[in-house]
Amino acid sequence: MSEEILVNVTTQETRVAVIENGVLQEIHIERSQKRGVVGNIYKGRVSRVLPGMQAAFIDIGLERTGFLQTSDINNTNIDGDFEQIENNNEQRIESIIKENEELLVQVIKDPIGNKGARLTTRLSIPSRYIVLTPKYPFIGISKKIGNDDEEKRLKNIILSYLSGVEELAFAIKDNVVLHKSLSEPKILHKGGYIIRTAAAFIPAEEIYRDIEFLRKIWDSTLCLSKKLSSPNRVFEDLPLQIRVIRDLVQKNIKKIRIDSKETYEQTIKFSKDFIPEFLNKIEYYNEHHPILDLYSVEDEIQHALNRKVKLKSTGYLIIDQTEAMTTIDVNTGAFVGRNNQEETIYKTNLEAAYTISRQLRLRNLGGIIIIDFIDMQDPEHKQRVLSTLQKHVGQDPSKTSISEITSLGLVQLTRKRTRESLEHILCEDCPTCYGKGLIKTPETVCFEIYREIQREVSQFDANKLLVVASQTVIDILLSDESTNVIELESVIGRKINFQTETSYAQEQFDIVLL
Repeated sequence: MSEEILVNVTTQETRVAVIENGVLQEIHIERSQKRGVVGNIYKGRVSRVLPGMQAAFIDIGLERTGFLQTSDINNTNIDGDFEQIENNNEQRIESIIKENEELLVQVIKDPIGNKGARLTTRLSIPSRYIVLTPKYPFIGISKKIGNDDEEKRLKNIILSYLSGVEELAFAIKDNVVLHKSLSEPKILHKGGYIIRTAAAFIPAEEIYRDIEFLRKIWDSTLCLSKKLSSPNRVFEDLPLQIRVIRDLVQKNIKKIRIDSKETYEQTIKFSKDFIPEFLNKIEYYNEHHPILDLYSVEDEIQHALNRKVKLKSTGYLIIDQTEAMTTIDVNTGAFVGRNNQEETIYKTNLEAAYTISRQLRLRNLGGIIIIDFIDMQDPEHKQRVLSTLQKHVGQDPSKTSISEITSLGLVQLTRKRTRESLEHILCEDCPTCYGKGLIKTPETVCFEIYREIQREVSQFDANKLLVVASQTVIDILLSDESTNVIELESVIGRKINFQTETSYAQEQFDIVLL
């Protein structure tokens, strides 16, 4: 699978498109006035502890306070022992932190909707090959490496580094580095390391360089945190265009095109220091056509905002995002197949499984996702559809988990959400329907007007009334509803006049007493 990355930079926003085999798979957007804060580290102050929720609100200097759960608190001292790490989840939050206490926290989920940023005290600083966890001592390895010999080699590289620093012998127990000679397990190094997928088959010297780089960043972050008062930011993650290069560039990347000369030069500098093998793949794009017109990226972004997604077979998906979850409904549409109904349903579900996996990445859908496949009778068909979904979702960089198909044909999928979905970044609630996706019919509004007139007349004296409403509603009141209006005038004994207000939405109206 060949991949290409397109980077579009303007003064207002940066957009990064990930292309696989000529098809847009992901779009990342960051606006200069509203940069994401995931990965940033803050010196925060505890503003409120909530024992009933086992959580706390932390002031980190943003518009809304951040939210910190007990499960996201690392209450282990960097010189603490193994048992403390294991039993941390059993402690209550009120025994761990107090109001007005200062602490270092990191954003793991951007503010979404009315919710503040999700925080953790398990700090981590990523580089190309390694993630440093300065206050959480352990060694982790990406599951995507999938090679036992390579995993052992990488683990030994970390152990060799630690041995060189501490000049002590180390062993591993449950992913925690321990000293062999001590009768009581004791963690001897300050911090842990997660080996990223990109580290596979990379020489030890480059990995050592990554570790040293991360240690220097952490030392400067720690030093800054001691100088600044709270709330304050003490570490900021890289901008989107560099962050994507760091995190997404793999060996199958064919080309990285950038349409900003300044960003191109920044990326070249970053690559020289951290990814020199990709220098010849980075290009400055200065053609007349906008870069995101390549591979019809702009059109794909527009399609990704639609509720309905067409399948090649003429079937389609309906994708609905709600605050609690996202639901995806699979339909055959006009597709009737060639053999029998079961075969038609099976082929539609297979195609939907691939399309759904792409839409999850493209729209950046996260949280709980319920997929309503068309009911299949054949158990083998069910398993193949599920396997197809698992295969394609497995290529997603975001962590996902998939359940079995239920008797109703439903599949529950969870996808890690750290940033707003594409829809929430580019759109806002409709001011007419307030996000419901529905508005009242003109007839319904007319009947509401009748009821409001009767209510007003019963409470206030007036010689006549003026109804101010949208053009559509007024037209119906003067045509289809004219007989009902005459009857109402007879009942209330007053004349009713009408006035169109072009700025009014269909549901909006006023009754003026004259």
